Amino acid sequence: MTDFFTMQPGETAAPLPPGPVLCTGTAGMRRIHRFFLWAYDEAPGLVRSVRAGDTARAAYVGEVLGNFDKVLHIHHEGEDVLLYPQLGQRAPACALHVAQMLEQHRQVTLRLDNIEPVRLRWMATADEESGADLAARYEELSGVLKVHLRREVTEVMPVADRVMTEEEMNGLGQHSIEQFDKKFLITYLGMVLATNPPADRKELFKEIPAPVRLGYRLIGRRMYRKQYATLFPGRAIPETL
Repeated sequence: MTDFFTMQPGETAAPLPPGPVLCTGTAGMRRIHRFFLWAYDEAPGLVRSVRAGDTARAAYVGEVLGNFDKVLHIHHEGEDVLLYPQLGQRAPACALHVAQMLEQHRQVTLRLDNIEPVRLRWMATADEESGADLAARYEELSGVLKVHLRREVTEVMPVADRVMTEEEMNGLGQHSIEQFDKKFLITYLGMVLATNPPADRKELFKEIPAPVRLGYRLIGRRMYRKQYATLFPGRAIPETL
């Protein structure tokens, strides 16, 4: 099977600066991007799975989708502050690529801002018109992300690996972790693990703070399985750790 993170015709990687590889940012970015690809592939179908008038399920699905949106927004916010300014300063030759990635972030933010009021209205009413509108908006966002998430990994992250330290890249992940309470994190962690191959799951789990790992082992895995079964009744629940 072809790896999703493969450069497409017409796409060109940013020039690599000289020097050794300093961090494993590309590998880490692939892991979180796999989750976003899965989440937004599923989002339109989740909205369409709610029967008109079923406000209880609309509220549940809408809350989960809102959490996905928040995670995505905070992920990009962290990159805007802790990754792209540094790349611009340390690897000036990739300025065009930095500008492209920031513009793609802006396009994603614009779509998230437009989705939110529709999502909130649909959660309260579960009406057909709002549901169709919301599903179409998530479908469009998924298309935008499939371009951005691929190009960020293939074109920009190899440069980050040479100019960012491991500590700095860990700080990028920590920025996201600090925005959420532990109960949310340990459920979300199950979804991230489930959307990655077994070897990547193990590496990702090592990078998670010890309290979150413990919480996941104690209750997070069970919470993830319950949430997945509620979102996708009848589906086999993907394995995690």
